[in-house]
Amino acid sequence: MKSFKDMKLPKNMLRSLERNKFFKPTPIQAKSIPLIMKGSDVLGSSETGSGKTAAFSIPLISNIINGKKSYGLITCPTRELAQQIYSHINNLIDRKDNIKTSLLIGGEPIHKQLRTLKSDPKIIVGTPGRINDHLQKKSLKLNKITYFVLDETDRMLDMGFEEQIEKIKKSFKAKPQTILFSASIPKEIIKLTNKYLVKPVRVEVGVNSLPVSSIDQQVINLTKKEKYKSLLKVISKIDGLIMVFMKTKRETKRITKNLQDENYKAGFMNGDLPQRKRERVLNNFTKGKIKILIATDIASRGIDISNIKLVINYDIPEIPEDYVHRIGRTARAGKDGKAISFITGGDGGKWKRIQKLIKKNDAINKKSKK
Repeated sequence: MKSFKDMKLPKNMLRSLERNKFFKPTPIQAKSIPLIMKGSDVLGSSETGSGKTAAFSIPLISNIINGKKSYGLITCPTRELAQQIYSHINNLIDRKDNIKTSLLIGGEPIHKQLRTLKSDPKIIVGTPGRINDHLQKKSLKLNKITYFVLDETDRMLDMGFEEQIEKIKKSFKAKPQTILFSASIPKEIIKLTNKYLVKPVRVEVGVNSLPVSSIDQQVINLTKKEKYKSLLKVISKIDGLIMVFMKTKRETKRITKNLQDENYKAGFMNGDLPQRKRERVLNNFTKGKIKILIATDIASRGIDISNIKLVINYDIPEIPEDYVHRIGRTARAGKDGKAISFITGGDGGKWKRIQKLIKKNDAINKKSKK
């Protein structure tokens, strides 16, 4: 499909897409939306920043506009990603359609969520933990759900949410149309697919969410003691937003304080930070009030800021796929970007696994283009 008009979407949906400057579907949208509109279960994988949120949001909103009794539940691993999906969906909804939505995440006042749930929302976005909290309190019923989305499923499994996802599934009255998106498709995802999806259609764009070619990936070999000096040297040469990924919460605080003492506009984000403060930090980073965001892997998914110039892997991630998601914060919306990784003597094994993943999928991508 070359245009959204070819997809026979409702007029209000087309108007919203134009208002949001969505003039042409991305490859994942072009492949997924027609299948989802037909009612197929879909197993999808695509590059970070490829537009998959719209790929599952547009069909749901369109079905509601068309008068179908559609109720959607969208689950994802982190608060930040849930908030971005929620905002994205509300931006796509025309006010005239009066489609109620609800956001269920930790760190937010429960009374506000209870109020939105009482309005009989057509679309609910949330994290597995908070959704289960509401199920236990009986403030949420999922018997009307007809459309179930599992986004960043590989990450949810990594974070130990499988049991909570299963509890959510058992709350459905009937089997809903199910859309599962995952950066990679390991055995665990295939197992989950066989359990939750019926005759799913596989959609792949940019296999296993590999880094786009526009990312300039560089390595600096050093000792642990040299890391901070190297960080100062690298960031002094960059005019633009920078993300620095670290292994521990403690280090995010310490390095942020050090950079602030050096008169850099820096902030940090980790799992201990209250939700309101997370939102404030992210908002300041988006607006450029903070130039350097120091974060743990909680920020490696769900932060969609188009003008991040540089990603620094201060610590190499344990999971190779997390490297992909980290560097995927740059070079978004067709822009160029750079990623620099600090490699110490003890990182050899982890770096080899990352390189193996990249080479393996480069070969798959080249083969698929022939």
